[in-house]
Amino acid sequence: MERIAFLWALFLFCLCEKQVFSSVTPVFVQKGGDVTLEVTESDVPEGFLIISWKFSTNDILASFSPGREPTVHLNYSGRIEFVKKLYSVKLKNLQKTDSGVYTSRVIGAQEKTLAEYNVTVQDPVSPVQLTVNSVSSSSDSCNLTVTCSTEEDSQISRIFRCFNQTCYQEGGERSEITKSGASLQFYLSDEIIICNHSNQVSRTKGLIKFQDRCTRHDASQEDRYHLIPIVVVSIIVVSIIGGVYYKQRKGKYDREDAENTVYAVPQVPPAQGQGENSTDDASSPTTTYSMIGLHTQMGFTENGGKAAESVYAQVQKPILT
Repeated sequence: MERIAFLWALFLFCLCEKQVFSSVTPVFVQKGGDVTLEVTESDVPEGFLIISWKFSTNDILASFSPGREPTVHLNYSGRIEFVKKLYSVKLKNLQKTDSGVYTSRVIGAQEKTLAEYNVTVQDPVSPVQLTVNSVSSSSDSCNLTVTCSTEEDSQISRIFRCFNQTCYQEGGERSEITKSGASLQFYLSDEIIICNHSNQVSRTKGLIKFQDRCTRHDASQEDRYHLIPIVVVSIIVVSIIGGVYYKQRKGKYDREDAENTVYAVPQVPPAQGQGENSTDDASSPTTTYSMIGLHTQMGFTENGGKAAESVYAQVQKPILT
């Protein structure tokens, strides 16, 4: 019974040890980049014979032996560097063909796996292009249908709605996997529509602002629109009042000018005898007003009396000599 318990415990120990060392660490590297594969020195047993790094369990990259310089396989000459940490390697200028599992194993009194990495080399993602397919807007809402496409001919379309300055994506946020294995996703941030194209090594994005695509009318804008007819009417009323005031002032000035006009006073020369010439003929003015005299012909009224002398009597022209 004790023997069976011991064998069962040994089996569980071996199983646990195998599970621990069989865990693979995923690593993503952009094409043309470098990656460092590390070994924990505390896991290296004393008195080991050799530690090796293998690619896909067959191709040997490099190996370490106690008291000797590390060796690099010819196929990886110039592409591997040894870092300060013992038994760790740095792979340079990785290409997509370098994707795969890299394993470090130790051989000695016991053989075991020290580290294991699943390296994936990826291309950087391409830029995205955003296209607004349709727009419908009103005073308090705006709806956009937007398509996000990539150079790999992958695309997604979404509908975005804004109502009273609250925006959301119809159907909620969700992503799709492109033909190259990258992720394509729409999301909103402060009324900005963002399309994110990403993988584990790179990311690009495009954005559209709601206010650049929608005709938004807030309360202040509507108030300004309501003020337009009021301003127009005010201008017309002021113009009319100004015109009336101008005419009144102009009429007042015209009346004042008429009242202030000084006309010449008609002068009545003294009566002269027949045949006699005035001594002042030479110096008398030649204006019409100066030649007005009393009319000598008397008229009679209906009662036989004399008619009053008229101011408009007789206009005598001066004798020209």
